[in-house]
Amino acid sequence: MNKKKKPFLGMPAPLGYVPGLGRGATGFTTRSDIGPARDANDPVDDRHAPPGKRTVGDQMKKNQAADDDDEDLNDTNYDEFNGYAGSLFSSGPYEKDDEEADAIYAALDKRMDERRKERREQREKEEIEKYRMERPKIQQQFSDLKRKLAEVTEEEWLSIPEVGDARNKRQRNPRYEKLTPVPDSFFAKHLQTGENHTSVDPRQTQFGGLNTPYPGGLNTPYPGGMTPGLMTPGTGELDMRKIGQARNTLMDMRLSQVSDSVSGQTVVDPKGYLTDLNSMIPTHGGDINDIKKARLLLKSVRETNPHHPPAWIASARLEEVTGKLQVARNLIMKGTEMCPKSEDVWLEAARLQPGDTAKAVVAQAVRHLPQSVRIYIRAAELETDIRAKKRVLRKALEHVPNSVRLWKAAVELEEPEDARIMLSRAVECCPTSVELWLALARLETYENARKVLNKARENIPTDRHIWITAAKLEEANGNTQMVEKIIDRAITSLRANGVEINREQWIQDAEECDRAGSVATCQAVMRAVIGIGIEEEDRKHTWMEDADSCVAHNALECARAIYAYALQVFPSKKSVWLRAAYFEKNHGTRESLEALLQRAVAHCPKAEVLWLMGAKSKWLAGDVPAARSILALAFQVFMKSVKLEWVQDNIRAAQDLCEEALRHYEDFPKLWMMKGQIEEQKEMMENAREAYNQGLKKCPHSTPLWLLLSRLEEKIGQLTRARAILEKSRLKNPKNPGLWLESVRLEYRAGLKNIANTLMAKALQECPNSGILWSEAIFLEARPQRRTKSVDALKKCEHDPHVLLAVAKLFWSQRKITKAREWFHRTVKIDSDLGDAWAFFYKFELQHGTEEQQEEVRKRCESAEPRHGELWCAVSKDIANWQKKIGDILRLVAGRIKNTF
Repeated sequence: MNKKKKPFLGMPAPLGYVPGLGRGATGFTTRSDIGPARDANDPVDDRHAPPGKRTVGDQMKKNQAADDDDEDLNDTNYDEFNGYAGSLFSSGPYEKDDEEADAIYAALDKRMDERRKERREQREKEEIEKYRMERPKIQQQFSDLKRKLAEVTEEEWLSIPEVGDARNKRQRNPRYEKLTPVPDSFFAKHLQTGENHTSVDPRQTQFGGLNTPYPGGLNTPYPGGMTPGLMTPGTGELDMRKIGQARNTLMDMRLSQVSDSVSGQTVVDPKGYLTDLNSMIPTHGGDINDIKKARLLLKSVRETNPHHPPAWIASARLEEVTGKLQVARNLIMKGTEMCPKSEDVWLEAARLQPGDTAKAVVAQAVRHLPQSVRIYIRAAELETDIRAKKRVLRKALEHVPNSVRLWKAAVELEEPEDARIMLSRAVECCPTSVELWLALARLETYENARKVLNKARENIPTDRHIWITAAKLEEANGNTQMVEKIIDRAITSLRANGVEINREQWIQDAEECDRAGSVATCQAVMRAVIGIGIEEEDRKHTWMEDADSCVAHNALECARAIYAYALQVFPSKKSVWLRAAYFEKNHGTRESLEALLQRAVAHCPKAEVLWLMGAKSKWLAGDVPAARSILALAFQVFMKSVKLEWVQDNIRAAQDLCEEALRHYEDFPKLWMMKGQIEEQKEMMENAREAYNQGLKKCPHSTPLWLLLSRLEEKIGQLTRARAILEKSRLKNPKNPGLWLESVRLEYRAGLKNIANTLMAKALQECPNSGILWSEAIFLEARPQRRTKSVDALKKCEHDPHVLLAVAKLFWSQRKITKAREWFHRTVKIDSDLGDAWAFFYKFELQHGTEEQQEEVRKRCESAEPRHGELWCAVSKDIANWQKKIGDILRLVAGRIKNTF
């Protein structure tokens, strides 16, 4: 080894060695070592850096966050239970087993969190409620006071004082800078005492302007500031006359912008000013600036056109609104001087002036406008004494004798005798006024009234009211035979004078006559005009609508006249007779109904419902022999005759009538059914079976007959025969839900539930859309399966009342009261004629509803008058219940219902 060579040469430097550090020769860093200085918003060198790392500032934030993440592993940061605040191994590698362990711990934490979730949420909720109770919001503190605002009356609300202005006096009334224009004398005075310059300043030639010798002088922006006229040559003084002329010229230029350069007249329209003023006139408490603006605008209108009356009226009303009543009066009086021929100005002046002054104003107005009706009427209104009013109006009639308004006002103040005299003169002065003629006719005697109306027709041949009044006059005096002639003559005369007969107006006149008690007149008018302007094919429909309209307007005699005329035109239309009969039933008397029905059956002998209505009317009146006689006249209503004898317990007579009816109508199944039921009532089962069998031979497609025969066999214990009868009926009447339902029930009543379910499945295959079968199938299922079955039923028969009723009963059985009530409402709404639905609904309300709900169901049922339903018909058609009303039958059916579903 060479001794001169140092042993550490060529060896690596020890860890942490910095050359020269021991002797103080430390290095330094230059800009070339660390790169140029960069702004925080400068982009980084990496063009593909992700968002959040694309600027130098983002990188610096990241590095700072990384420095902050360095964990403090000092002993002072150590806890015996939790350990260090940070993880000791966060800087180590994160391997797969660490990931699995973290997942397991996370799952455990989640599971434990779910177990504690309910208690934690409850605790948090209690803490929040406690916090809100201790520190309520301002809104919650005043909630009780807000609720009490509902009790505040309008007077109390209006009495609440307005919120004052919270600003101080200096803020409310700021002192604006006051600028006072300097007079010309000031410039002239100081110009004389100032320095005179005879040479041009070099700056003037440089900038081309005028530097005035005054402090803060004016640099004019125009070249050649030494313009002639402003500075007179040789004197150096300003010419004030020229300045005044320039100022006037400038004002003229501004005014010319709103003037017409062609005609030289202003283009400001006074009417336009008034139109704009409508939106500018303020109400009480309006902005004072708007009031000033409106006042200025109106002043301009008055000065522009002083003879324009609306300008003076609007000005006066503006001052009136702002509370300056005296100013308004002065303005309107000035308006009367400028517009003495304007009614509106004089009337406005009379309105604004107090009582006596107003009379003087009106008197002055009369002198200027002696033909003004409105002014005379206003003068009469200002008088408080009746005699003074009469005097004013009579004076007015001397000047304006042809004013209907004045005559009417004068007549209203007179006694009947004096009024008649005045009206005699009035019709001479105003011969074309219908109102005056009719008023005179009402005050005259019968003979004189006829003469008055005749004169009125001569003077006014085109008015229908005179003719109608004449007809009412004749009716009031007992000459009803003249009413029809007068109305017919009126139609002819009006057409001859070129008057178009308006059907709607005449019908309205007829309704007014009806309300006034003139029955014959209203009927005559209806008969005369009911066919005018109607196409032949639209007559029936239009007349029925007219009758309904008259009923709605409470004009019953008009409706009766329409029905009478329609029955003359359509004597064989059963629908018209029915409408007329129902009208008499609802709005007429029993006698009028029976008289109408007698005529109806004479014209429509085959209309069964008309016979039955007549018989029922007699029957309800207690006249049973008359009911028998009516039914005896109708060959088509033998059935009702049999029932009448049956309910009277005249069994023999009922049987005889039934036999006689069957000889004429052997293909009428109801007669066979009644014959068999009478035999059953007499316990003659063989005769009943024979009657049903004979009926089925004549009427093999009558489902009720098959059902009666089957139930008869079941009743006497012949179950096999009943089953065979139903099978035979299904062969003759395929896809009949009623027969399938009876077969299912037969097996169910016999205890053969499996066979019943099998038959129900076949029935639903053959009749998949039968609601009555689906409703029965729901309750054939066990309780857990009924809900599913009901869903299937609703899919097949969504709007079938039987299915809806079954669903309601299902909810009822499950004690879901609200839903059950909702489905009952839906059922009776979709079919109000199903009596079973009303009975179940009433039974439900009896058990779960209030008395008001029970009464509501009963009233709705009575209004609907149901006629169908298995349980309903079994009670309503029972002979023992023939006199029961709808409400009684409802209670009986509901009483028979048992909650076995």
